[in-house]
Amino acid sequence: MQTGRYNISARQGQTFNFSFTIKTDGTPWNLSTYSARMQVRPTNISSTKYLDLVSPTNITLTSGGSVSITVNATTMAGIVYGNHVYDIELESAGGTVYTVLEGKFQVRQEVTH
Repeated sequence: MQTGRYNISARQGQTFNFSFTIKTDGTPWNLSTYSARMQVRPTNISSTKYLDLVSPTNITLTSGGSVSITVNATTMAGIVYGNHVYDIELESAGGTVYTVLEGKFQVRQEVTH
């Protein structure tokens, strides 16, 4: 599987919702036996994690190939504004890991607190 690239823009203090569907040749993957994780860091090599999300807590996977990520407003308020990086990985029940999406994760500064 080839890793997709998508840049995300989010706002401090606002609930973050992001969804996408994984397909091969137009057919959605059945993700019911997979687990998922996503991390946001200042840089690829930084040990600091602004977000460390896992399924099913913050990431929901469906048999129709849908991946839905939700982060509450309180957590988003604590993230440093600026340009960061992220990736999203899926792991099959057999232990195969796929990086399905990666890119920049821009957090815009909150005005109203």
